[in-house]
Amino acid sequence: MPQLLIRNVDPALKRWIEESSYDLRVAQWQFVVSQLRQVQRQRTGPTLFDMEKKPGPSLPQQGLPVRFVDLFAGIGGMRIGLERNGGKCVFTSEWDKNAQRTYRAWFGDLPHGDIREIASDSIPDHDILAAGFPCQPFSIAGVSKKKSLGREHGFRDVTQGTLFFHLAKIIEAKRPPVLLLENVKNLKSHDRGQTWNVIRGTLEDLGYTVHHKVIDAAGWVPQHRERVFIIGFDSAVFGPDLPFEFPSPPSAPSPRFRDILDPHPPEKYTLTDHLWGYLQRYAAKHQAKGNGFGFGMTDLDGVSRTLSARYYKDGSEILIPQGRGKNPRRLSPPEARRLMGFPDDLPIVVSDTQAYKQFGNAVVPLVVEAIGREIMRSITRHLIRTPNGCLLKRAGSTKR
Repeated sequence: MPQLLIRNVDPALKRWIEESSYDLRVAQWQFVVSQLRQVQRQRTGPTLFDMEKKPGPSLPQQGLPVRFVDLFAGIGGMRIGLERNGGKCVFTSEWDKNAQRTYRAWFGDLPHGDIREIASDSIPDHDILAAGFPCQPFSIAGVSKKKSLGREHGFRDVTQGTLFFHLAKIIEAKRPPVLLLENVKNLKSHDRGQTWNVIRGTLEDLGYTVHHKVIDAAGWVPQHRERVFIIGFDSAVFGPDLPFEFPSPPSAPSPRFRDILDPHPPEKYTLTDHLWGYLQRYAAKHQAKGNGFGFGMTDLDGVSRTLSARYYKDGSEILIPQGRGKNPRRLSPPEARRLMGFPDDLPIVVSDTQAYKQFGNAVVPLVVEAIGREIMRSITRHLIRTPNGCLLKRAGSTKR
């Protein structure tokens, strides 16, 4: 069957075709043809094509057999988002013992430890490498001198001693077709831009086309939480021009902060008079100096500030008003879990202090889910599955 071009249609209709074909894991032209056949059957009965059951290329309902690894995994926000897109996690690394405990309770897997001690050849082959790696400065001093002496240079020299160096070694050894990396918003300005230049340059030198964007999770959860997401597509697999667009926030009304609150929170989360007095004096002192340091009293019908890993100390960045005559309170761990978009049925198996740290360091699964959907949409456009189960690149795809 000749491939049909889908163009010159209403944008809303085109979006419906794109989303429906993605949900069914079929090419757009196949979805359109299926809809036309359905209309024809309603009018004239079964077609010759239906009676012959002529085979044709299609993608199965469950989607592509995407395998991914979850590095610097934390408590698994990346994993949840990718699993919701049909992915299967085949390897995990996380060094923090308390995060490992939560991860095991949630997924049944005990993550491997320090990434610096993991040999690349012990990591299974995978389609997507997901990693929320830490932001560290790099040193480029001496690179020119080492190059003149014939010594190793490039990312092995520039990134040596950093955790990104170990991540880059894994990427170089395993050659995953897709990278999904996450970091703090100021990654691009960190160390006067040098950190970002090294990271992007390293990925491009390794043969990846890089897309990046700062995304605020406030469209998915009632919290301002800006993080930079970096997507890399192996140019040897997909070519240099694979279409990819980062997701837009859902069109539905944004969630409100009050929607994540428990109706009867334990009294222990209400601030003591001593702590509440200290926070007010601290805010007044800095206000007098003309800066904005201080506590954040959250608008119940709006969104909160960013939940940080230090929330356990005083809860000052996200305080919850409790009416006149009563001190504000901090979030309970279950509310913090909900504020991050994690399901309620995931148990909290660590102390309050560790729970705040874990949620404050986590990635919002709903954002990863939306990004993963766009990654899968790009891959689906690039590949087809034949009746015998083989994956083929579409016409015009770059050959490896």
